[in-house]
Amino acid sequence: MRLSEIANKEIIDFEKGERLGVLGQTDVMFDEQTGEIHAFIVPTTRWYQFSKKEKDVTVYWQQIKKIGQDMIIIETDSLS
Repeated sequence: MRLSEIANKEIIDFEKGERLGVLGQTDVMFDEQTGEIHAFIVPTTRWYQFSKKEKDVTVYWQQIKKIGQDMIIIETDSLS
């Protein structure tokens, strides 16, 4: 699967039922030797009482449970 095939899909946390962001807005951590993807770094923006807070969420490849047509379902507790 190519990165372009999964770009622009929403990332949804299965456990929390929460939208984390869109894959097209992420950075990718990968092995330079093999090209294997290790993780996506998703910037998230939240609004709290008229102020904007930005935080990065790291989604490891092992956390991805399902890649659908419009979204990617992850399970954040799967690395425990």
